[in-house]
Amino acid sequence: MTRCIINFLREWGLQKIFTVTVDNASSNDVTVEKLSDKLDDWGTNSMNGQHLQMRCMSHIVNLIVKDGLKESGISIACVRYAVKYIRQSPARLRKFQECCESINIVKKSLCLDVPTRCYLMFDAISDGQPVGMLTRTDWDDVKRISQFLEIFYNLTLKVSRSLYVTSNAHFLEIGQVAVYLNRLITTEDELLSEMTSSMWKFFEKYWGEPTKMNKVIFIACVLDPHYKFTTVSFVLKKIFGDEGTIIEKEVHTYMSSLFNKYVSKSVSKDTGGKVSTSLPSSSFSTMETSTPGLGELLDEIRKHKAASGGVDSKTKLEKYLAEDPENERPDFDILAWWKVNSPRFPILAKMARDVLAIPILSVAYESSFSTGGHILDQFRSSLTPKLVETLVCLQDWLQSESLPVNVEEDLNFLEILEEDFTNLGKEASTDDVC
Repeated sequence: MTRCIINFLREWGLQKIFTVTVDNASSNDVTVEKLSDKLDDWGTNSMNGQHLQMRCMSHIVNLIVKDGLKESGISIACVRYAVKYIRQSPARLRKFQECCESINIVKKSLCLDVPTRCYLMFDAISDGQPVGMLTRTDWDDVKRISQFLEIFYNLTLKVSRSLYVTSNAHFLEIGQVAVYLNRLITTEDELLSEMTSSMWKFFEKYWGEPTKMNKVIFIACVLDPHYKFTTVSFVLKKIFGDEGTIIEKEVHTYMSSLFNKYVSKSVSKDTGGKVSTSLPSSSFSTMETSTPGLGELLDEIRKHKAASGGVDSKTKLEKYLAEDPENERPDFDILAWWKVNSPRFPILAKMARDVLAIPILSVAYESSFSTGGHILDQFRSSLTPKLVETLVCLQDWLQSESLPVNVEEDLNFLEILEEDFTNLGKEASTDDVC
């Protein structure tokens, strides 16, 4: 996998990789580690690859939700459809329930050999096997579970959009899930309490220990002028208690180190790798030739100044953090804010550009709660590289349209068309019979 990635990077002329977003397969850990080694060889591995691997948020949410549903004993597919319909209207959910019950009645009366997939949609489940038709009580559980899972559905929608920045919301959404699960663990509702207890184990596995979390997750939130360290500090304490203060200091240290890297690169680029001093170059030349050993010292001074970037550059970071956060408003454009303020924070703006561009998902949100076992089916995996490139370009052009494509509206329109065609077919069949 690493060899394949490196070959494409060479083909595209890319050597600088800030992050790689992958799911939680162990093979990906090895792949990113090997890729980090290669970037070390190229001399382009930012912060020695400490923030190179970004774990897909959607995949973690998927694991948390699936583990909780196992405790419920209700079909995952059934709850998945229930979440969809309960968001649209309670009436549609009732129709869905009636449809499921009707199918079970027909199946039972005619002794139909219904495929396993249908069983999993409409039957109660125990140890992965159908144990009987869902009862009224089961349906009440489905409704409660669907309402409980709505926060995960909304979270996934929020961080899955491609027309605006999402990395700045990553950490806050994690905090929201933590607070939500902690509150429901102690609820009197036994079903939800058991589900959340099971889900909390998965939460702790990936987000319960800050050492396992990519620190860029926190930095992206700090670079949102709405939040900065004030918000990050508060949420850290909500999730980790007193340990949150220690984590905040570590994040601040890491952010300062990352910023210093950008300062050094900026200084080297502006001066061509050389830093002038307050004295004319001719003075240095005279001093170096007339004073034995001084030339070596002056070289070290130049390197030190290039590495430090000057006091003024460093204080820009502290100045940004010290300013009051922006007031929240629905039409706020974080990229536009950094563009406008780039003359005030030129180096920090470059860092924000890279950090805010990080994709926090490796899959589309429609796949987040998918029960399928394959990310690529046999049809997609058989596409040629040229055709895949064409489809990616086409998708990019569609998403850059001034009027964004609304998938849900299009699906609703197609459903109406499909229903009309079905009705026309039925009418045509009736006419033939007559």
